[in-house]
Amino acid sequence: MNGVLIPHTPIAVDFWSLRRARAARLFFLSHMHSDHTVGLSSTWARPLYCSPITAHLLHRHLQVSKQWIQVLEVGESHVLPLDEIGRETMTVTLIDANHCPGSVMFLFEGYFGTILYTGDFRYTPSMLKEPALTLGKQIHTLYLDNTNCNPALVLPSRQEAAHQIIQLIRRHPQHNIKIGLYSLGKESLLEQLALEFRTWVVLSHQRLELVQLLGLADVFTVEEKAGRIHAVEHMEICRSAMLHWNQTHPTIAVLPTSRKIHRSHPDIHIIPYSDHSSYSELCAFVAALKPCQVVPIVSRQPCGNYFQDSLSPMLSMPLIPDSVQQYMSSSSNKPEFLWLLKKRLKRPRIQGVVFESPQENADKSQADRDSKKTKKENLSPSPEDLEKQPSSHPLRVKKQLFPDLCSKEWGEEVPFCESQKMVTVLTVPLGFSDEEFLSLETREDLGPPLIPRGDNNGPAAMENQSAWIDHDSPLFHRGSAAPFLGTESRDLALKYLLTPVNFFQAGFSSRSFDQQVEEYYKPVLKYRQEATE
Repeated sequence: MNGVLIPHTPIAVDFWSLRRARAARLFFLSHMHSDHTVGLSSTWARPLYCSPITAHLLHRHLQVSKQWIQVLEVGESHVLPLDEIGRETMTVTLIDANHCPGSVMFLFEGYFGTILYTGDFRYTPSMLKEPALTLGKQIHTLYLDNTNCNPALVLPSRQEAAHQIIQLIRRHPQHNIKIGLYSLGKESLLEQLALEFRTWVVLSHQRLELVQLLGLADVFTVEEKAGRIHAVEHMEICRSAMLHWNQTHPTIAVLPTSRKIHRSHPDIHIIPYSDHSSYSELCAFVAALKPCQVVPIVSRQPCGNYFQDSLSPMLSMPLIPDSVQQYMSSSSNKPEFLWLLKKRLKRPRIQGVVFESPQENADKSQADRDSKKTKKENLSPSPEDLEKQPSSHPLRVKKQLFPDLCSKEWGEEVPFCESQKMVTVLTVPLGFSDEEFLSLETREDLGPPLIPRGDNNGPAAMENQSAWIDHDSPLFHRGSAAPFLGTESRDLALKYLLTPVNFFQAGFSSRSFDQQVEEYYKPVLKYRQEATE
């Protein structure tokens, strides 16, 4: 990851780890190459500053919300607050980095002095003519793209490298040309080749959208056979691909890069066309700016003491203003929390069980408690009630309350359970015996199985649900089609039907589930035993 947290400031550039950037409040993106966007995704919920082209690509390809993208025009200076009250401000100026579409350098000016962050850039002398750099400002810290900071690596200019590619293509007039590129960058090279050889350049749909945004010449297409020059992903340039392409038509491949790459096929040509500054260009750039210190952006490629003779004397670091310190130490979770909350509220909600709205006042709460108390008393009848109604159960619903559930199969009454306004009706599937319906563990606890009357697979089972009732239970009314609770816990299916849903705890064994049912009906059995004694 190439990015920095500028010390003693709330500024972060190409740095997207919020866990590590606790004090950062102002986030800047130099360009859209993947090594500078590590950690940046559609979930980003902080203000982010970048150039117009980078803003378009950021929203288009990483789906970052537009509400967080703050566009800053290139070549202009912008004043941004460094605290929550606007007492302390800084000026940031965007300078074209000559690297890839939308890439910029950031020049920060504030209480911390003057800081220049180059990002990835290819130096040209015209950069020193930028108004922000021609006013004789002292650069206190230069964050430098040191990708090619190696005296042993000699690179041609991009114009010279482009000329080498043109000469290579001219030596292969009958060949198709595959140009291996990253997803962003070197579009101007493709335009130059198309105009030089008067041919279409075949692109992917994504890159075609980009070149149209850049306003390049109309020399690009997505038609595969329209032209002999094809821009492909650099990873596609390999031995197997070359063998495949040459089976249909003579083909050569070009990799325009300064990196050391192994050639896996003789028709793969590596041309040192680089979008990063060469060592000699870096020396010229640092010598012209004379910063107080140089900080390399690519940590794995140190600069050593290459620029020591071009540095100005170090200046003391000014104190951080109190308002900025408070801003940096304040909680940084609020903006992200509000954005996530807003996003969550917009999500469509899946309708499942609908509960009543929360209680709004104390009177309604008291009424609910009284209602629950009444229901509890109904669920636990007194011994006198059990003696008076031996063949009926206190839980019953009249046909007019649930007309859809009441049918000829159920007769006049439907057993139900009520919990938090949920109604659950469970029935034993017809055509199966109790032994098939209950697990082996359950049968061990229940004793002898229930014996159905008649043929369970025939119409009689459909017309007479009492075929599932235990013959020996004294609490079952043989003339009624509605099953009720017996004195013993042998008809487990009926107990499931009459037990409130919210009574059960999470469990995965039939034994624990059965024990919970037994626990629920202990008061009923206790009252019954006391009544018979």
